[in-house]
Amino acid sequence: MTEQSTRKKIIVAITGATGAAIGIHILLTLRRLNVETHLIISKWAAETIKYETDYAPANVRALADHAYNSADLAAPIASGSYHVDGMIVAPCSVKTLAAINAGICDDLITRAADVCLKERRRLVLAVRETPLSEIHLRNMMEVTRAGAVIAPPVVGFYTRPESVEDILDQMVGRLLDLFGLDSSNFERWQGMRKDGA
Repeated sequence: MTEQSTRKKIIVAITGATGAAIGIHILLTLRRLNVETHLIISKWAAETIKYETDYAPANVRALADHAYNSADLAAPIASGSYHVDGMIVAPCSVKTLAAINAGICDDLITRAADVCLKERRRLVLAVRETPLSEIHLRNMMEVTRAGAVIAPPVVGFYTRPESVEDILDQMVGRLLDLFGLDSSNFERWQGMRKDGA
């Protein structure tokens, strides 16, 4: 087998919820791990990237192997016959969560997510909202029953993070664990430390 045929392929979608840095950090980590990335940035994610980070949307697209317009429903990843190993939506807005739950495939993000569900491929939604309403919780329960994994980006304080970078390493590492990928750049829980350890 060639390297090309064994290389993992992951769809990364960034939506307009706060936390654009999480999606960017995922792309950087997957590049380091030599995973082929297929990126979709929603209209509002592009605005959030400009507002929350020092990146321009074009610079974020350049981090991926393939980048698609969110309106392009003819993209390869819109079909189940195009093989990928899964999809991660990070951050995932509650609007995107609701659309995925309802099966509304009106853009490439929701269509690609729908394809992952129907093909029984890994779909991880890093839902970014607080507090959560009953509607949000219902949507999370229903997509979980349909096969998705809800994995909110939560800080692991046991790592004693000293920077935003440390927090992102831990968050992204845990998200990529769900795809069997080890980022190898954050401390894993080894049990309670003894005094002086």
